[in-house]
Amino acid sequence: MERRGSAERVTLKIPRPLYLRLRQVIQGTGFRSVNEFVVHVLRDLVAERGSEPSALTPEEITAIRRRLRKLGYLD
Repeated sequence: MERRGSAERVTLKIPRPLYLRLRQVIQGTGFRSVNEFVVHVLRDLVAERGSEPSALTPEEITAIRRRLRKLGYLD
């Protein structure tokens, strides 16, 4: 349901340590909240990809797996 005058929103859950780190990252940047920063970053990411869906390259998949391993999400 969309309220009059506001965009429909959903909740996105992220790990608390990541949230706390992002809160530090945005200090002094002009972003008023972690949410505002994350929306900005995601919009930029989507804009870079363009409107055409594209598959990840093997190198991108390897880089993502490496990052997830460093964050403790993969063994």
